[in-house]
Amino acid sequence: MAVRRLPRPHRFDVWIAVGGLLGGLLLAIIGLNTRPADDPLTLFDGRWPPLLPLTVTAGCELLRRTAPRTALIVGSVAVTADLVTQGNLSTVLMFTDVMYAAVLYGPLASARRIQWITGLLTVAGTVVPFAVWRVPQALLIGVVVGVVAYAPASTGWIVRDHRDAAEAARLRAEQTALLAETDRVQAVTAERARMARELHDMVANHLSAIAIHSTAALSLDEPETSRQALTVIRENSVDGLAEMRRLIGILRDGSGDREPAAAPTLDGVAALVDGARANGLDVTLDSRPGEVPSPVELAAYRIVQEALTNALKHARPGRVTVCLARRDGVLDVRVSSPYGPVDGPRAPGSGAGLVGMRERAALLGGTFEAGPEGALWTVRAALPLIEGDHRS
Repeated sequence: MAVRRLPRPHRFDVWIAVGGLLGGLLLAIIGLNTRPADDPLTLFDGRWPPLLPLTVTAGCELLRRTAPRTALIVGSVAVTADLVTQGNLSTVLMFTDVMYAAVLYGPLASARRIQWITGLLTVAGTVVPFAVWRVPQALLIGVVVGVVAYAPASTGWIVRDHRDAAEAARLRAEQTALLAETDRVQAVTAERARMARELHDMVANHLSAIAIHSTAALSLDEPETSRQALTVIRENSVDGLAEMRRLIGILRDGSGDREPAAAPTLDGVAALVDGARANGLDVTLDSRPGEVPSPVELAAYRIVQEALTNALKHARPGRVTVCLARRDGVLDVRVSSPYGPVDGPRAPGSGAGLVGMRERAALLGGTFEAGPEGALWTVRAALPLIEGDHRS
C-alpha cells in the first residue's frame, strides 16, 4: 500500500519556522520567559522545558499551507503544553500565525467553525474567570485569549474574504472577456455573411447576363445578334464594375468619411424588372406593398433581384411574374418562372443565391420557400412587417 506523502512546505513557511525557532532559542538563552518560575501554572520551571512546545510549534509552521487543520490541532496542544512551563513568547506568536493560516488556507467549513470556537472561547475566558474570582484582573484572561486566538482567526477570515472576492472578480473579468470575444466573432461572422449576400446580389445579376449573352454571341453566327449581345455585355460589365468599385471603396475606407449608398427600396423593383426585360426576360410586375419597414424593403428588393437573376440563368422561355402584396401582417414576395429543360445556353449556378435569400428571410423572422410548382419554379418569401419581429 502506497504511503501518501505530504507536499513540500512553501519556502515562505520554512523561513517563518526557522525564524520563529531561532527567535525562541535566543529568548531562552537570555532567560526571557513569559511567566516567572513561581507562577501557580508553572509545573516545569527552568530555561529548557519551553523548548519542546517551541520546536513542535515551529514544525506546525511548515504545515500552515499544506495541512492547516493538522497544524492547528498540533499547535493547540503545543501552546497548551507551553502554559505549564515558564513559556516562550515565540511559541505564542507562531501559534497565532498557525491560527491565521488555518482560517485562510483551510476548508471553508473549517474556517467558519474556527471563527465560532475562538469567539466562544474568548467570551468564556472573559466571563468565567470574572464570575469565579470577582476581580477586574480576571478580565485579562479573556483579553489574552482574544489576542492569541480570536484576533488572528478574524484577520484570516477578513483576508480570505478579500481574496475570494478578488478571485471572483477575476473570474468575472475572464468570463466577460470571453463573452466579448464571442460577441466579436459572431459580429464578424454576421458581417462577413452580410457582405457576401450584398456582393452576390449586386454583382451576380450583371455577371449572369454577361454569361448568357456571351454564350449566345459565341454560338450564333449572326452579326446583328452578336452586336446586340455585346452591347448588353458591355452595359452589364460597366454597371457591375461600378458596383464592385463602390463596395471595395467602402471596405477600404476605414475613416467613416465615405457615405454609403442608399439602401435599395421597393420603388426600385420596377427598375429591376426593366433590367430583366432588357436582358431578354418576359416579366410582368404586380406590386401593392404599401408602406413597409426599411429592413423589409431591402430584403424584398434583394430577393426579387436574385430570383430574376436565377430566372435569367435557368428559366425556360416564357413569362416571369413578380408579385408583392401585404397579407395578414406580412409582405408576401412571389416570383414565378417557367420550369423545365432549357435548350439554349445557360449560366452555371452555385446555390449561393438561394442560401442568401433564405438568410435574409430568416433574419427578419420570416419564411422562405423555393421549388417547382407544376410547370413553374416559384420563389416565395413571407416577411413580417412588425418592427419587433426583426432580428437583423
